Amino acid sequence: MGNYSEAHICQCLSRLATARRNSPVTITGNRLKTGEQFVDGVLGLARGLIELGLQPGDIVAISAFNSDLYLEWLLAVAFVGGIAAPLNYRWSFEEARLAMEVVRPILLVNDVSYTSWHSKFRADSVPSMRWHVYMNSPIAYSTIGNELTTEMLKKPARRSPPFNYSWAPDGATIICFTSGTTGRPKGVALSHSALIVQSLAKVAVVGYSEDDIYLHTAPLCHIGGLSSAITMLMVGGCHVLTPKFEAKSTLEAIEEHHVTSLITVPAMMADIISLIRTKEAWEGFATVKKILNGGGSLSLELLKGATKIFPKAKILSAYGMTETCSSLTFMILYDPMSETADQPFQATGYTKTALAHKLAGVCVGKPAPHVEIRVSVEDSSPAGPILTRGPHIMLRYWGQTPREASCPGDESWLETGDIGQIDDCGNVWLIGRTKGRIKSGGENVYPEEVETVLAEHPGVAGSAVVGVPDSRLTEIVVACIQVKGNWKWANYTSDHSIKGDKLCLSSEVLHHFCKEKNLSGFKIPKAFIRWQKSFPLTTTGKLRREQVKREVMSHMQLLPSCL
Repeated sequence: MGNYSEAHICQCLSRLATARRNSPVTITGNRLKTGEQFVDGVLGLARGLIELGLQPGDIVAISAFNSDLYLEWLLAVAFVGGIAAPLNYRWSFEEARLAMEVVRPILLVNDVSYTSWHSKFRADSVPSMRWHVYMNSPIAYSTIGNELTTEMLKKPARRSPPFNYSWAPDGATIICFTSGTTGRPKGVALSHSALIVQSLAKVAVVGYSEDDIYLHTAPLCHIGGLSSAITMLMVGGCHVLTPKFEAKSTLEAIEEHHVTSLITVPAMMADIISLIRTKEAWEGFATVKKILNGGGSLSLELLKGATKIFPKAKILSAYGMTETCSSLTFMILYDPMSETADQPFQATGYTKTALAHKLAGVCVGKPAPHVEIRVSVEDSSPAGPILTRGPHIMLRYWGQTPREASCPGDESWLETGDIGQIDDCGNVWLIGRTKGRIKSGGENVYPEEVETVLAEHPGVAGSAVVGVPDSRLTEIVVACIQVKGNWKWANYTSDHSIKGDKLCLSSEVLHHFCKEKNLSGFKIPKAFIRWQKSFPLTTTGKLRREQVKREVMSHMQLLPSCL
């Protein structure tokens, strides 16, 4: 079951119980817990789980908003050798049911503030489930049979280290689900070692420390929020937890608690900037010193807005995936301490070395410590599938046999599913996804590369590029365009009167723009379609490209007018 020289995420408890004994460790609403109180909560819950009969390797599914109790549950389950399986509270019942079938938990934990599908899970629908626990309900909460509350489970526990924690088989501690774009959710089994190596990478690159007051903006069911939480527990910082991200509550929490660090995705930053713009007067949030952005690159517009709102913050971007326990690479986008802070947005990778030269695609910086990355190059092409290996890689997809070799002849490398290249300074450049690749006239086209070019046009609010079957070229490239509010769209067959308008978009305009940006001819979309609604996204904000493709194909009769 492991020994004490091995990695275990509960090794953070000793530090919290001593160095942070009387200092705030978690703040949830009006509830503040010191290191001593937080550790007592974890140990008391762990003892209750042991008395309940939880065994090493047993799985506990958790679905709840962010809170101090969520953190306690994650550590308590790990303490007794169990495996926590965070479920996304935004899922539909069917998605949750499929995930429950994958992990087969013996216990489901959820908060009482969100019960859209929790009550539907009973022993008859999930045969493995023996108990149902309400996370944040009072001890007097009405329960029947196998229903319990966190307060009912907690027992008095010895708080002084050393702590006698246990390990699950293979060192697994978390099953984190990938959002996926189609099909059954995949549960990624992650080890204690992976989470700790990822934490050390964030400490080394981002600079998290015990002086940080960290605001949880990402849900704890996602790898970004989860890995950052473990990092902050490890360094002994203070956690500020709000139920879920809202721009207004985020800014209020930053101001009230003097938050120093947080993570974002582009949509979050856009919401924050949008809210600030509606205020008649505001001051920059100078307490914030570190912002880590994931889930896609920040546009130049968003980056400029972020530096105005958070003038003292070092802003970094990270590229990674659930299967690699979060971040593979990091890059500094803006550093107020840099000599060139008055000329920001010249991203250079977190080691601050100059880019050798601009390659195709999007630069995502250099690999984190202990992360190996290589590109599997075929023939004379400089680009190819991106592979990685190291202690950060998942154990396997839960319910499947151990991970098969992703790279023939070398089972230690994992294919990320991305296509890219590495420049002379070691920076990784992303070109696109393997699965989204379009084959047109014998050439490979990566939608993300085309979308990056289109995003540079001032009239384009968003785009989604897909490949549509074609008898001659195999596939043709089609771009769905969202138009910015003050711009107009002109079709080929109508609206001739507005084509002279400077704030007008059309297929002709965008085709010419792509040529000006030196996009290869075979990559330039053969058709541009105005998209007048939101693009379909997964719960983690990823584009459901196949759904867009299906909608485009179902309206193929619209395409000839756009060619």
